[in-house]
Amino acid sequence: MSADKTSATAKDAPVVENPEAAAAAVTAVDPRLLVREQGLTGYIGEFKRKMKSGELGSTPVVIGLIAICVIFQSLNSQFLSAQNLSDITVTMVGTGMISVGIVFVLLLGEIDLSVGSVSGAASAIAAVLAVNQGWPEWAAVLAAVAAGAAIGALHGFFFAVLGAPAFAVTLAGLLFWLGFMLKILGENGTINLDSDGLVGKLTTYFFSDVAAAYGLAVAVVAVFFITSFLGNRRREAAGVPSRPLSDTILRTVLLAVVSFAAAAMYNQYKGLPLATVIFLVFLIGTDFVLRRTAYGRKIFALGGSVEASRRAGINVTAIRISVFAISGGFAAVGGLFLASKIASANQSAGAGDLLMNAIAAAVIGGTSLFGGRGRTWNALLGVLVIVSIQYGLQLESIAEPVKYMITAAVLLTTVVIDSVTRKTQKTAGRA
Repeated sequence: MSADKTSATAKDAPVVENPEAAAAAVTAVDPRLLVREQGLTGYIGEFKRKMKSGELGSTPVVIGLIAICVIFQSLNSQFLSAQNLSDITVTMVGTGMISVGIVFVLLLGEIDLSVGSVSGAASAIAAVLAVNQGWPEWAAVLAAVAAGAAIGALHGFFFAVLGAPAFAVTLAGLLFWLGFMLKILGENGTINLDSDGLVGKLTTYFFSDVAAAYGLAVAVVAVFFITSFLGNRRREAAGVPSRPLSDTILRTVLLAVVSFAAAAMYNQYKGLPLATVIFLVFLIGTDFVLRRTAYGRKIFALGGSVEASRRAGINVTAIRISVFAISGGFAAVGGLFLASKIASANQSAGAGDLLMNAIAAAVIGGTSLFGGRGRTWNALLGVLVIVSIQYGLQLESIAEPVKYMITAAVLLTTVVIDSVTRKTQKTAGRA
């Protein structure tokens, strides 16, 4: 009887194909619990485990940003000047806004190639309505953003309902909306905007009072601490692992250092840029939607597995259409910021390397091309890398072809890191 039982047990026991991955999966512990029980040692241990298992997060891009600053500052002392840094953070907003929309699409594991043309078409719509048709500028801006969202929803309809590949649909959109933009701009091809108007001030208005930049820094740090503290209290009340107060204080102090350093930098030049404030508001809002709402969780679920999401009761069609609408809406907003930089809507809007930079920013920042992993903050990090490289090379009077090659090398490196980390995660049983 005993032998039979032993034989039956051995026969019924599951066969572990990858013992190392199984062991890693079993030993993984919630990092908040480790920090609470082991303090700094637990935090360091969890960080090492994440690095070994391929969970790099934003670590590579942060290291890359630091390296970029060190290299270009050593070549030209003006790189980290207040004026140059302020210009970088204003210039990045147009492409960054478009990249935020791309993040949503990439989370589904799809791509939107139309965002460059949509951004140009939206700026043309706003210019035609405000200048040629005499609309109030605020109404023209709302109409342009609504048009961008509607265009994105149309692309989503062809993809989600009719089953056409997103690549083909948005490639057709790239060509169609480029032609549409050229058509409505007319023979002249350029419509000048009022530099003192709503669109014109998007990138030229600065809060010159020093209290504005420091006030924003205080608000950001206070909101971060309060939300983190209350979140930990709720987790404790629910009986789930939470971060200790010391960890929350440390994170708040680090954020305060960065925030007040940025405020001091802005106040050394013209003050706090309106464009940067708007960009931060959009980043915080979209991050909240993705991480704290049911809608955001459905996007991540859909990026992980379409069939599993469908069986879980998620309306796959509606989510897909809405995500492409978001991408189109952000492309329109980005187009308005780009038009603000040159105070006009012209035939070159949305052309050149804009599309590639917007996609590259999302990927370089840490959003996976394979879907299911990323945050809207990745757009900020990625576009910072791209624009910083562009400004650094410009200070050194490096030729335009070299800029393209260097940006391409950074993008390729990021994609390779993404692919390698995915394989590492699968090996470690974390994918």
